[in-house]
Amino acid sequence: MAFYQQQPFYNPRIPFSGQIQGGLQDGKSIIISGRVLPGANRFHVNLQCGSHSGADIALHFNPRYESPGYVVHNTCQSRNWGSEERKYESPFPQGQTFTLQILVEQDKYKISTNGRHFMDYRHRVPYTQVDTVSVDGMVELNSIAFQNPAGYIAPQAGYQPQYAMPPGCGFPAYPSAPNYTIPYKTVINGGLYPGKNIVINGVINPNASRITFNLRYRSGIAFHYNPRFDEKVVVRNTNQMENWGPEERSGGLPFQKGQPFQVTISCNPHHYNVFVNGKQAHTYKHRFTMLHEIDILEICGDLQLSLVQA
Repeated sequence: MAFYQQQPFYNPRIPFSGQIQGGLQDGKSIIISGRVLPGANRFHVNLQCGSHSGADIALHFNPRYESPGYVVHNTCQSRNWGSEERKYESPFPQGQTFTLQILVEQDKYKISTNGRHFMDYRHRVPYTQVDTVSVDGMVELNSIAFQNPAGYIAPQAGYQPQYAMPPGCGFPAYPSAPNYTIPYKTVINGGLYPGKNIVINGVINPNASRITFNLRYRSGIAFHYNPRFDEKVVVRNTNQMENWGPEERSGGLPFQKGQPFQVTISCNPHHYNVFVNGKQAHTYKHRFTMLHEIDILEICGDLQLSLVQA
Protein backbone atom coordinates (compact mmCIF):
# COMPACT_ATOMS: atom_id res chain seq x y z
CA MET A 1 0.00 0.00 0.00
CA ALA A 2 1.47 3.37 -1.02
CA PHE A 3 0.78 6.56 0.90
CA TYR A 4 0.30 9.99 -0.67
CA GLN A 5 2.99 12.47 0.30
CA GLN A 6 1.62 15.09 2.69
CA GLN A 7 2.49 18.71 1.92
CA PRO A 8 4.63 20.47 4.56
CA PHE A 9 3.38 23.05 7.03
CA TYR A 10 5.31 26.25 6.28
CA ASN A 11 6.01 29.00 8.84
CA PRO A 12 3.51 27.62 11.38
CA ARG A 13 2.73 29.86 14.33
CA ILE A 14 3.63 28.71 17.82
CA PRO A 15 1.85 27.04 19.58
CA PHE A 16 1.19 24.72 16.64
CA SER A 17 -0.90 21.60 16.24
CA GLY A 18 -1.33 19.84 12.89
CA GLN A 19 -2.75 16.61 11.55
CA ILE A 20 -0.46 13.85 10.30
CA GLN A 21 -2.41 12.70 7.26
CA GLY A 22 -2.79 8.92 7.36
CA GLY A 23 -1.12 8.76 10.78
CA LEU A 24 2.27 7.15 11.31
CA GLN A 25 3.67 4.12 9.51
CA ASP A 26 6.88 2.17 9.87
CA GLY A 27 9.45 4.06 7.79
CA LYS A 28 7.74 7.43 7.89
CA SER A 29 9.76 10.52 8.87
CA ILE A 30 8.79 13.89 10.28
CA ILE A 31 11.34 16.67 9.62
CA ILE A 32 11.03 19.87 11.66
CA SER A 33 13.19 22.89 10.82
CA GLY A 34 13.34 26.16 12.68
CA ARG A 35 15.29 28.32 15.12
CA VAL A 36 15.60 28.25 18.89
CA LEU A 37 14.93 31.75 20.21
CA PRO A 38 17.79 33.58 21.95
CA GLY A 39 17.48 33.14 25.71
CA ALA A 40 15.11 30.19 25.35
CA ASN A 41 14.50 28.11 28.47
CA ARG A 42 12.72 25.19 26.76
CA PHE A 43 10.51 24.03 23.91
CA HIS A 44 8.86 20.75 22.98
CA VAL A 45 7.69 18.63 20.07
CA ASN A 46 4.88 16.15 20.75
CA LEU A 47 3.57 13.25 18.68
CA GLN A 48 0.00 12.88 19.95
CA CYS A 49 -3.01 10.58 19.70
CA GLY A 50 -5.49 13.33 18.86
CA SER A 51 -5.42 17.13 18.92
CA HIS A 52 -7.76 17.73 21.88
CA SER A 53 -6.62 18.86 25.31
CA GLY A 54 -5.58 15.86 27.34
CA ALA A 55 -4.76 13.67 24.33
CA ASP A 56 -2.20 10.95 24.96
CA ILE A 57 1.35 11.94 23.97
CA ALA A 58 3.31 9.07 22.44
CA LEU A 59 6.57 11.03 22.19
CA HIS A 60 7.50 14.20 24.09
CA PHE A 61 10.82 15.69 22.87
CA ASN A 62 11.72 18.51 25.26
CA PRO A 63 15.06 20.41 25.14
CA ARG A 64 15.65 22.35 28.37
CA TYR A 65 18.25 25.10 28.58
CA GLU A 66 19.40 24.84 32.17
CA SER A 67 22.96 24.25 33.34
CA PRO A 68 23.84 21.75 32.10
CA GLY A 69 21.33 21.59 29.26
CA TYR A 70 19.51 18.35 28.55
CA VAL A 71 16.63 16.84 26.57
CA VAL A 72 13.69 15.06 28.20
CA HIS A 73 11.88 12.27 26.36
CA ASN A 74 8.63 10.94 27.82
CA THR A 75 5.10 9.61 27.21
CA CYS A 76 1.83 10.81 28.72
CA GLN A 77 -1.15 8.45 28.96
CA SER A 78 -4.51 9.36 30.52
CA ARG A 79 -2.93 12.65 31.65
CA ASN A 80 -0.23 10.78 33.59
CA TRP A 81 3.44 11.16 32.64
CA GLY A 82 5.68 8.13 32.61
CA SER A 83 9.32 7.92 33.63
CA GLU A 84 11.59 10.49 31.96
CA GLU A 85 14.47 9.53 29.71
CA ARG A 86 17.04 12.31 29.87
CA LYS A 87 20.07 12.93 27.68
CA TYR A 88 22.46 15.55 29.06
CA GLU A 89 23.34 17.21 25.81
CA SER A 90 22.10 20.36 24.06
CA PRO A 91 21.87 19.52 20.36
CA PHE A 92 20.20 22.83 19.44
CA PRO A 93 22.02 25.97 20.71
CA GLN A 94 19.96 29.01 21.68
CA GLY A 95 19.55 31.46 18.82
CA GLN A 96 20.59 28.89 16.19
CA THR A 97 18.73 27.15 13.38
CA PHE A 98 18.05 23.43 13.71
CA THR A 99 16.62 20.37 11.99
CA LEU A 100 14.91 17.62 13.99
CA GLN A 101 14.08 14.35 12.24
CA ILE A 102 11.93 11.62 13.81
CA LEU A 103 11.97 8.30 11.97
CA VAL A 104 9.30 5.74 12.88
CA GLU A 105 10.36 2.11 13.23
CA GLN A 106 8.42 -0.94 14.42
CA ASP A 107 9.74 -0.82 17.98
CA LYS A 108 11.05 2.74 18.41
CA TYR A 109 11.50 6.28 17.16
CA LYS A 110 14.95 7.17 15.83
CA ILE A 111 15.64 10.81 16.61
CA SER A 112 18.19 12.79 14.58
CA THR A 113 19.40 16.32 15.33
CA ASN A 114 21.02 18.37 12.55
CA GLY A 115 21.66 15.24 10.52
CA ARG A 116 23.21 13.17 13.33
CA HIS A 117 21.66 10.37 15.36
CA PHE A 118 20.71 11.64 18.81
CA MET A 119 18.86 8.80 20.53
CA ASP A 120 16.28 6.03 20.19
CA TYR A 121 12.98 6.07 22.10
CA ARG A 122 11.09 2.81 22.41
CA HIS A 123 7.34 2.92 21.86
CA ARG A 124 5.18 3.02 24.96
CA VAL A 125 2.04 3.84 22.93
CA PRO A 126 1.45 2.13 19.56
CA TYR A 127 2.65 4.51 16.85
CA THR A 128 -0.44 3.59 14.79
CA GLN A 129 -2.52 5.67 17.24
CA VAL A 130 -0.53 8.87 16.52
CA ASP A 131 -2.21 11.38 14.19
CA THR A 132 -1.06 14.82 15.41
CA VAL A 133 2.21 16.75 15.74
CA SER A 134 2.37 19.74 18.06
CA VAL A 135 5.12 22.25 18.91
CA ASP A 136 5.23 24.85 21.67
CA GLY A 137 7.76 26.89 23.62
CA MET A 138 10.54 29.35 22.78
CA VAL A 139 11.09 28.36 19.19
CA GLU A 140 10.10 29.54 15.70
CA LEU A 141 9.52 27.16 12.81
CA ASN A 142 10.27 27.26 9.09
CA SER A 143 8.57 24.00 8.20
CA ILE A 144 7.25 20.64 9.31
CA ALA A 145 7.68 18.15 6.47
CA PHE A 146 6.76 14.50 6.05
CA GLN A 147 8.46 11.75 4.09
CA ASN A 148 7.19 8.28 3.24
CA PRO A 149 9.47 5.70 1.62
CA ALA A 150 8.25 5.43 -1.97
CA GLY A 151 6.27 2.27 -2.60
CA TYR A 152 5.98 1.63 1.13
CA ILE A 153 4.28 -1.70 1.96
CA ALA A 154 2.65 -2.47 5.28
CA PRO A 155 5.20 -4.56 7.19
CA GLN A 156 4.84 -8.20 8.09
CA ALA A 157 6.44 -10.02 10.99
CA GLY A 158 10.22 -9.75 10.88
CA TYR A 159 10.09 -6.93 8.34
CA GLN A 160 13.16 -4.72 8.06
CA PRO A 161 12.91 -1.50 5.98
CA GLN A 162 14.81 -1.60 2.71
CA TYR A 163 15.84 1.62 1.02
CA ALA A 164 17.45 1.74 -2.41
CA MET A 165 19.91 4.41 -1.36
CA PRO A 166 23.69 4.53 -1.78
CA PRO A 167 26.08 4.39 1.21
CA GLY A 168 26.58 7.76 2.87
CA CYS A 169 23.20 9.21 1.85
CA GLY A 170 22.27 9.68 5.50
CA PHE A 171 18.65 8.46 5.38
CA PRO A 172 17.98 6.48 7.36
CA ALA A 173 21.61 5.43 7.91
CA TYR A 174 21.66 5.62 11.70
CA PRO A 175 23.51 5.60 13.97
CA SER A 176 26.52 6.46 11.82
CA ALA A 177 26.76 10.13 10.85
CA PRO A 178 25.90 10.89 7.22
CA ASN A 179 28.74 11.61 4.84
CA TYR A 180 27.62 14.74 3.00
CA THR A 181 30.67 15.40 0.86
CA ILE A 182 30.46 17.94 -1.97
CA PRO A 183 29.75 17.23 -4.78
CA TYR A 184 26.93 15.05 -3.46
CA LYS A 185 24.74 12.59 -5.35
CA THR A 186 21.94 10.34 -4.15
CA VAL A 187 19.14 8.21 -5.53
CA ILE A 188 15.56 9.51 -5.34
CA ASN A 189 13.99 6.25 -4.26
CA GLY A 190 11.08 5.49 -6.60
CA GLY A 191 11.61 8.61 -8.71
CA LEU A 192 9.47 11.73 -8.58
CA TYR A 193 5.67 11.90 -8.43
CA PRO A 194 3.14 14.59 -7.53
CA GLY A 195 3.33 15.20 -3.78
CA LYS A 196 6.99 14.18 -3.45
CA ASN A 197 9.11 16.62 -1.46
CA ILE A 198 12.89 16.89 -1.40
CA VAL A 199 14.32 18.70 1.63
CA ILE A 200 17.90 20.01 1.73
CA ASN A 201 19.51 21.74 4.72
CA GLY A 202 22.96 23.28 4.87
CA VAL A 203 25.08 26.41 5.09
CA ILE A 204 26.26 28.64 2.26
CA ASN A 205 30.03 29.21 2.32
CA PRO A 206 31.04 32.78 3.26
CA ASN A 207 32.83 33.31 -0.05
CA ALA A 208 30.25 31.48 -2.18
CA SER A 209 30.03 32.12 -5.91
CA ARG A 210 27.53 29.48 -7.10
CA ILE A 211 25.64 26.41 -5.88
CA THR A 212 23.65 23.90 -7.93
CA PHE A 213 20.81 21.48 -7.29
CA ASN A 214 20.05 19.10 -10.18
CA LEU A 215 17.16 16.67 -10.56
CA ARG A 216 18.46 14.24 -13.17
CA TYR A 217 17.08 11.47 -15.32
CA ARG A 218 18.97 8.97 -17.43
CA SER A 219 20.18 11.30 -20.18
CA GLY A 220 19.57 14.79 -18.91
CA ILE A 221 18.66 17.27 -16.19
CA ALA A 222 14.95 17.73 -15.65
CA PHE A 223 15.38 20.64 -13.23
CA HIS A 224 18.56 22.71 -12.81
CA TYR A 225 18.32 25.12 -9.85
CA ASN A 226 21.40 27.33 -9.76
CA PRO A 227 21.77 30.19 -7.24
CA ARG A 228 24.52 32.53 -8.49
CA PHE A 229 25.90 34.95 -5.93
CA ASP A 230 28.17 36.55 -8.52
CA GLU A 231 25.10 37.51 -10.57
CA LYS A 232 22.58 37.81 -7.66
CA VAL A 233 20.10 35.53 -9.40
CA VAL A 234 18.80 31.96 -9.36
CA VAL A 235 18.92 30.36 -12.81
CA ARG A 236 16.43 27.58 -13.60
CA ASN A 237 16.70 25.42 -16.68
CA THR A 238 16.37 21.96 -18.23
CA ASN A 239 18.98 19.99 -20.22
CA GLN A 240 17.65 17.50 -22.76
CA MET A 241 19.71 15.66 -25.37
CA GLU A 242 22.79 17.62 -24.12
CA ASN A 243 21.10 20.92 -24.98
CA TRP A 244 20.07 23.61 -22.51
CA GLY A 245 16.71 25.29 -22.89
CA PRO A 246 15.91 28.96 -22.22
CA GLU A 247 16.92 30.17 -18.76
CA GLU A 248 14.43 31.44 -16.21
CA ARG A 249 15.93 34.18 -14.02
CA SER A 250 13.06 36.01 -12.27
CA GLY A 251 12.40 35.98 -8.55
CA GLY A 252 15.60 37.24 -6.94
CA LEU A 253 18.20 35.44 -4.79
CA PRO A 254 16.72 34.20 -1.48
CA PHE A 255 20.07 32.96 -0.10
CA GLN A 256 22.79 34.73 1.90
CA LYS A 257 26.50 33.96 2.01
CA GLY A 258 27.62 32.39 5.28
CA GLN A 259 24.03 31.66 6.38
CA PRO A 260 22.13 28.40 6.93
CA PHE A 261 19.35 27.50 4.54
CA GLN A 262 16.58 25.02 3.90
CA VAL A 263 15.44 24.25 0.36
CA THR A 264 12.27 22.24 -0.23
CA ILE A 265 11.54 21.19 -3.80
CA SER A 266 7.89 20.15 -4.00
CA CYS A 267 6.83 18.19 -7.08
CA ASN A 268 3.36 19.05 -8.37
CA PRO A 269 1.50 17.57 -11.36
CA HIS A 270 2.52 20.41 -13.70
CA HIS A 271 5.39 22.22 -11.97
CA TYR A 272 7.90 22.37 -9.13
CA ASN A 273 7.48 24.73 -6.19
CA VAL A 274 10.74 25.74 -4.53
CA PHE A 275 10.62 26.96 -0.94
CA VAL A 276 13.67 28.60 0.64
CA ASN A 277 13.67 28.92 4.44
CA GLY A 278 9.95 28.21 4.48
CA LYS A 279 8.96 30.84 1.90
CA GLN A 280 7.98 30.08 -1.69
CA ALA A 281 10.74 31.43 -3.91
CA HIS A 282 10.23 29.99 -7.39
CA THR A 283 7.88 27.95 -9.56
CA TYR A 284 9.15 25.97 -12.55
CA LYS A 285 6.87 24.30 -15.10
CA HIS A 286 7.82 20.74 -16.05
CA ARG A 287 9.66 20.52 -19.36
CA PHE A 288 10.57 16.86 -18.85
CA THR A 289 7.27 15.27 -17.86
CA MET A 290 8.14 11.59 -17.26
CA LEU A 291 8.52 12.25 -13.54
CA HIS A 292 9.11 8.62 -12.52
CA GLU A 293 12.33 8.62 -14.59
CA ILE A 294 13.78 11.49 -12.52
CA ASP A 295 15.70 9.49 -9.93
CA ILE A 296 18.98 11.30 -9.09
CA LEU A 297 19.62 14.36 -6.93
CA GLU A 298 22.95 16.17 -7.42
CA ILE A 299 24.26 18.98 -5.22
CA CYS A 300 27.49 20.86 -5.83
CA GLY A 301 29.11 24.25 -5.36
CA ASP A 302 30.07 26.48 -2.45
CA LEU A 303 28.07 25.00 0.41
CA GLN A 304 28.04 22.49 3.25
CA LEU A 305 25.19 20.03 3.81
CA SER A 306 23.65 18.99 7.13
CA LEU A 307 20.60 17.00 5.99
CA VAL A 308 19.26 15.70 2.67
CA GLN A 309 15.83 14.08 2.49
CA ALA A 310 15.28 12.72 -1.02
